[in-house]
Amino acid sequence: MTRILTVPTQPIDGQKPGTSGLRKKTKIFMGPHYLENFTQSVFDAIGGVAGKTLIVGGDGRYFNDRAVQVILRMAAAGGAARVIVGQGGLLSTPAASNLIRKRGADGGVILSASHNPGGIDEDFGMKYNGANGGPAPESVTDQIYARTQDLREYRILETEDLDLSRLGETRLAETVVEIVDPVADYAKLMGELFDFDAIRNLFTGGFTMRFDAMHAVTGPYAKAILEGILGAPEGTVVNGTPSPDFGGGHPDPNPVWAKALMDEMFAKDAPDFGAASDGDGDRNMIVGRGIYVTPSDSLAVLAANATLAPAYAKGLSGIARSMPTSRAADRVAEKLGIEIHETPTGWKFFGNLLDAGRVTICGEESAGTGSDHVREKDGLWAVLLWLNILARRIEPVSQIMAAHWSEFGRNYYSRHDYEAVPVERANALVQRLRDITPDLPGQQFQGMTVASADDFAYHDPVDGSVSRNQGIRISFTDGSRVVMRLSGTGTEGATLRVYLERFEPDASRHDLPVDEALAPVIAAAEEIALIREFTGRNAPDVIT
Repeated sequence: MTRILTVPTQPIDGQKPGTSGLRKKTKIFMGPHYLENFTQSVFDAIGGVAGKTLIVGGDGRYFNDRAVQVILRMAAAGGAARVIVGQGGLLSTPAASNLIRKRGADGGVILSASHNPGGIDEDFGMKYNGANGGPAPESVTDQIYARTQDLREYRILETEDLDLSRLGETRLAETVVEIVDPVADYAKLMGELFDFDAIRNLFTGGFTMRFDAMHAVTGPYAKAILEGILGAPEGTVVNGTPSPDFGGGHPDPNPVWAKALMDEMFAKDAPDFGAASDGDGDRNMIVGRGIYVTPSDSLAVLAANATLAPAYAKGLSGIARSMPTSRAADRVAEKLGIEIHETPTGWKFFGNLLDAGRVTICGEESAGTGSDHVREKDGLWAVLLWLNILARRIEPVSQIMAAHWSEFGRNYYSRHDYEAVPVERANALVQRLRDITPDLPGQQFQGMTVASADDFAYHDPVDGSVSRNQGIRISFTDGSRVVMRLSGTGTEGATLRVYLERFEPDASRHDLPVDEALAPVIAAAEEIALIREFTGRNAPDVIT
């Protein structure tokens, strides 16, 4: 026996989606009415779900399984025609984007806090993706937030939980719930994009690799594709079983949190190639034997070599990067004679450009890279494109990087994160920067002259929308740059991100230690922004 309940509720403060949906501590999401309120607000903001087809899944972090059951019952109460769910409630973010597009769904609900830690005392997240497979644009997230502020009731089906482990169709009231293999359609898509035969031959020839899935959702995908389809030896994928608390670790693929992989890749008997992915599978880290590839450099190298993969053999229409990402990709676009777009942080800003055919490959310094095959960043896609390039060039990663820097110059790059800064102090730092930016051009700091400074505003060339206050940009006459912004992905306090970049065209200076190359830029950032004074920190919490 099932029945639809109409439950009285009240607005809950703080349900404003950030860069990638709503992220809060897990216990907040588990609180009375919290998940239900936000779910109903999403459904109302998109005009209801009656007669619609939705995709639902997540990264398997703590509370993922319970949240899926609630969302299914609310979708049924709203009259959804069909909800397609990944087996066990699992779907990587890029796989969910692919399913939305492949099945012609009206949208999807993705449960993840991406690279944030998981567990009952850690983080949970939820976001809505539209019919193109991409994150909801600001116009929709604004409507969602507005609805959270005046919601007075939600509707939910009273019924028993579904068994999410069994593939096939079942029903909740009049809604068809279809449980699918979360890997199959994604793996098929990858086989259409890349030269799998060439990559198989690479492994047959003794090429060695380590993929750290960080106890997160990409494990089953990597094992199925790398070890299954491509024939990499068993054990190539480590930490490959998804865990609700990511094995007690931090599923952020960078040198700090993937230290075990970094240690292995810099050892004497290191594999030829190393990679890692994050909680929901949309980010990646690339490491060669004895060399770490920054996400900014990875974007540039992938764009410069993309034609080695079948899907991109005809060339790229353009490249897009987030504003804080280094300008290495700009030089590739200039040489290729294609468009380059600088957007705010947040994958949703790439959607219009991809839909309009203006760009083919996109990337963010925060380890996200992707293309027009889906409308999300895609960690395993980036790894497979690297493997395709390695299979065709038959050169180690270090040699590919040296050749790239020799041709385009090197953009030394680093990001300094100051986490959980008191909000009022972080806001005061940013406001002071906004106040002084008009006066910075022409001033000298650490021997470098400021060429331009502004608070970045993005004018979308497709729909004409404007997104303001996206971060402070300070560019110097020698090509160096400092960017500062507050992150929208944390759940406590504010995270100040400081992005540091220095261009070096001289190939004889391409092997400097990064901290040495960036020393004057780091000092200039401190002199301009007074970071120590405002944050109370003598050093960043994380350097990547």
